[in-house]
Amino acid sequence: MKRVITYGTFDLLHYGHINLLRRAKELGDYLIVALSTDDFNKIKGKESYFPYEQRKLLLESIRYVDQVIPERSWNQKIDDIISYNVDILVMGNDWLGKFDFLRDYCQVVYLPRTEEISTTKIKSDIRTNTLFSP
Repeated sequence: MKRVITYGTFDLLHYGHINLLRRAKELGDYLIVALSTDDFNKIKGKESYFPYEQRKLLLESIRYVDQVIPERSWNQKIDDIISYNVDILVMGNDWLGKFDFLRDYCQVVYLPRTEEISTTKIKSDIRTNTLFSP
């Protein structure tokens, strides 16, 4: 069985997230999503709209996702890859090159982002009241 892992906050879940998860799952048989905890988001300087447990519930309801685990630190990736027998790490191409050091442990794949959507864009559109404007 080929195991794939990806990492992220997955806040304000949108079709860009779904595209990433679908394409990640296509690379293997079992998809693990390491979901940033609220405390880790604070370390990263992020604040999620939805708390960890709600984001986890959303991810667990997606058919491409087989398991959701907490991401508590930047340094846990090697341990996760070993512990979960991961074959492929998948990240969006906005992280291109940043996880190449993990190639000693598994294959590293950077997938293109869905350009026209992001959580940052949604939050910006909400603030400027342009969420549903063409």
